[in-house]
Amino acid sequence: MERRTFLGAGAGATAALALAAPVAASSAPAVPAGAPRRRDTEALLRRWFRDTYRSLDAMYTDFGLTTDKIDVSGDAPVQSPNTSPTNIGCGLWATVAAARLGVVDGDAMRRRLRRTVAAVERLERAHGFWLNWYDAHTGEVLTEWPETGDPVRPFLSSVDNAWLVTGLRIAADADPALRPRVRALLADADWSFYYTPFDADDPVQHPGQLKGGYWTDDDTYTGHWYGALNTEPRMASYLGIADGTVPGEHYWHVFRTLLPGMGQEQEPAGEWAEVDGFRVWRGHYTYRGKKIVPSWGGSMFEALMVPLFVPEGEWSPRSWGVNHRRHVWSQIEHGLREEEYGYWGFSPANVPAGGYSEYGVDAVGMQTEGYTSKGVVTPHASFLAMPFARGHAVSNLLRIERDFGAYHDGLGFRDSVDVRDGTVSGAMLALDQGMIAAALAQVLRPGTLQRPFRRGGFARRVRPLLRREDFGIA
Repeated sequence: MERRTFLGAGAGATAALALAAPVAASSAPAVPAGAPRRRDTEALLRRWFRDTYRSLDAMYTDFGLTTDKIDVSGDAPVQSPNTSPTNIGCGLWATVAAARLGVVDGDAMRRRLRRTVAAVERLERAHGFWLNWYDAHTGEVLTEWPETGDPVRPFLSSVDNAWLVTGLRIAADADPALRPRVRALLADADWSFYYTPFDADDPVQHPGQLKGGYWTDDDTYTGHWYGALNTEPRMASYLGIADGTVPGEHYWHVFRTLLPGMGQEQEPAGEWAEVDGFRVWRGHYTYRGKKIVPSWGGSMFEALMVPLFVPEGEWSPRSWGVNHRRHVWSQIEHGLREEEYGYWGFSPANVPAGGYSEYGVDAVGMQTEGYTSKGVVTPHASFLAMPFARGHAVSNLLRIERDFGAYHDGLGFRDSVDVRDGTVSGAMLALDQGMIAAALAQVLRPGTLQRPFRRGGFARRVRPLLRREDFGIA
């Protein structure tokens, strides 16, 4: 790991506060003074995208899959041996974005997509879904963790499969020749496999929610369901609702907050309402005077990864649209004013000194022992904020690059920085680079990765649900 020269905490906080104008509660934050002009910003964003895509290209194996991460602490990037469905999905959508932004040509895109789909076709599956860990260089299911030799249980993760399916749908949209192959791959991916139907007489064991996953070695499901709405597993919910394998009522059975009296970060305000014949608790929290529907842990990617693909804010402007901006505001408020780090952007990432951990703003997560910021910022969180607060995000990233040397020329931002002592991660993670690529694509060419999720079952089944959403926070 590397330690960089950086501004002291007091100086960094003062500089940041001077740059940052007050943030509006229900609209995009005001652009900070001193932020680059729009034309200059676009050139900068294109450079950031080009380098980020190069990092993902450095993760691509001869077998055709994207590895979990690369180590960039040495003279040349070193690939990890493992990959997951999410990593593979990231590689697919980043390649499509690269073609649509002119970084690679159409022929190169099609070759890469077809090679990856061919690799995915060779991977072992169960119940129509992909296992959680493979050898990225051979496609074999991992049974031992490469670094430690610890056993790896074969697991079908609902949320990780959602991100691979997202990437496959984007690939099929970009290359019509792949559509029959992707259709065949997804024919058995029935999301009802993870779904427990709602039973009003026993809502604890039959909550109308998706299970976290399934262990194939002993044929058992996880003990938990994904019960928080404003988290990244809602992508699996949307996919299941869109293709008709999960009923639309599932959307109303997932919690905006936990119910009053249940153990959670704060006692929620709100009201009961009846929607589509179901009682829904329209709960919200209040953070530093602003109403917000929390995520589970308070991290950026829980709230803002899904709208890179599904136009939630457009279909639900006074609920999802407002809430997305409130989450950006809460992260800026926490980093610059509450903790006075001088920087912001908190989301699960590589630990700067090694390992992996969750980071977030505890007060906007339901979990009583939620994610805390710990002084660690991750650039992907700022990129996720960029569609909603471009000026603030660019300014924050430029300061992270300048003050910590956290940008690897030619490969993009390193995964995380501890702003308290200047430690910079020596790794780049496929998930985080994939989110950066998708966010930049959304800013530079809005909607370019959303095309498969604006039509078909998404338009017929998901959009009407979001239009009826009312968080009661506007």
